[in-house]
Amino acid sequence: MKTINLNNDTVKQYGEVLQKLVPSCFRAYTLLTPDQRKNIRESTDKLCKVHDQYYLLKETPTLKMVISETYNFIFDKVNGDFKRWGKSFKDDPQMAPFPEILDIEVTTQCCGIPNKDGVKAPCQFCYKSNTPTGVNMTFENFQKVIDSFPFLCQIAIGADSEANSNPDLWKMMEYTRSKGIVPNITVANITDDTADKLAKYCGAVAVSRYPNKDICYNSIEKLTNRGMKQINIHILVSEETYDMCLETLNDAKTDTRLKGLNAIVLLSLKKKGRGKGYHSLSIDKFKALVDYALQNKVNIGFDSCSCHKFLESVKDSPDKARFEMVSESCESSVFSSYCDVNSNYYPCSFCEGEAEWAEGLSIAQSDNFIKDIWFNKKTNEFRKKLFNNNRKCPMFDI
Repeated sequence: MKTINLNNDTVKQYGEVLQKLVPSCFRAYTLLTPDQRKNIRESTDKLCKVHDQYYLLKETPTLKMVISETYNFIFDKVNGDFKRWGKSFKDDPQMAPFPEILDIEVTTQCCGIPNKDGVKAPCQFCYKSNTPTGVNMTFENFQKVIDSFPFLCQIAIGADSEANSNPDLWKMMEYTRSKGIVPNITVANITDDTADKLAKYCGAVAVSRYPNKDICYNSIEKLTNRGMKQINIHILVSEETYDMCLETLNDAKTDTRLKGLNAIVLLSLKKKGRGKGYHSLSIDKFKALVDYALQNKVNIGFDSCSCHKFLESVKDSPDKARFEMVSESCESSVFSSYCDVNSNYYPCSFCEGEAEWAEGLSIAQSDNFIKDIWFNKKTNEFRKKLFNNNRKCPMFDI
């Protein structure tokens, strides 16, 4: 990727290219708030060439915009709002020319969570099958991976339940912020000190829900008490966890520890790791969860794996069109990517070690992520399979 910092000299040199982007710029500006328009005047501007296509990057501490003739986005770093369009606002790009989101695993060590007796034990349905014995990604490798991606908006950090296994975690988050990228993370059982650090660096934090709900709810209260707005519960949806899902939806209305909760995010089961013994929830029960949440005005969200099941559940809703607008089906290799602890690329974390993705593509050994990995033959074949399957998961029966 070729990057040009825009100044008086380079603006003259690339004037013809920039002139072609003027209509796209005006179109993008119509979507900005008055404050954003004011702040964008002080933006740092770069012209980037990827695959013979020029993209204008405009960035402030609170906003990131990428503008081109065919692909555009605006990302609000404060509230996470993201808008994407193509040649016009009616165009919905089939894929991004580069990943917008990166899921990056920084450790495979995890001590689990306390059971009913207070003894820490591995999570019963961890698809990664992590244990206290594992490895950490080095800070140097983390830097290499982050620097390989041209226009990242957010990263989702795959850590351990307590966010303390990798000693470089906070240094990693600080580096991410220095690059204009928002770090997010999923945890389960955190201390006050960890909550302080998460509030300092993260845009959003998800807290996993396990049988001992107090662990989850107490961690949420610690984060929301520190002023964080994007705090969600992550909960696995399966036959075995159905009652726990219903209980959590009800608790969102009644438990004062959840008064600052943003949403409950329902995650579809993929039979992998320690989750192989669990069973997928029927569409009727899945719809019952959705109906309960909507009727009781409990904010819910889903992983992209659940998109088709969610849309099936609301197909008769008067708000169907709005639900379709805010739903995104599988985005692996389309808008997002995954990097494991050894700096290997996979379309998503569930693909790791599966079928043709028994081995990943090395980001550490690549000098050009877009060419070597994003448009690698192996990635293109997965992407084709995904599109041919209407962007339903081609790896697992969901």
